[in-house]
Amino acid sequence: MQFRQGRHREEPEINLIPLIDVLLVIIIFLMLTTTYAKFSGLEINLPTADSSQNPEQPQEVSVAVTASGQVLVNKSPLSTPDVPVIAEALRRAAGSQKDPVIVINADAKATHQSVVDVMQAAQSAGYPRISFATQAPQK
Repeated sequence: MQFRQGRHREEPEINLIPLIDVLLVIIIFLMLTTTYAKFSGLEINLPTADSSQNPEQPQEVSVAVTASGQVLVNKSPLSTPDVPVIAEALRRAAGSQKDPVIVINADAKATHQSVVDVMQAAQSAGYPRISFATQAPQK
C-alpha cells in the first residue's frame, strides 16, 4: 500500500533572512535602551615647576645588622653594638644633615634586640625618620 503516490517529498530549508532581521532588531533595541554614563571628572590645574631645579633629596644613612648582631653604619663596622656607640656613628654619618632617613637593613636571622638597639640609637641621636629595607621572596 502506497498512500503517498504522486507526492514528492520537500526538503526542509533554513531561511536566514528572517533570522538576520530579528538579530538586527535586537541590536537596535539594545543600542536605544543602553544608557551611556558620562564620567564627570575634576578639573585640576597642576602647578608648574622649573625642571632645572632638582628637589632636595633627603640623605639616607644605611645601617646594616648582620645575623651575628654586628652593626655597620654606611658599610663601616662598629666596634660594639651598644646604643651610645651606634648613636654617635649615626651622628657622624649624618654630618650636617638635619633630618636624615635611617634605613635599617637587618638580616632575617638577626635578633630582635639588635634591631631595637638601632632604633633606640636613632631616637637618641634625634633622627625620628626610620625605614626598613626588605626584599621580595625569591621563587
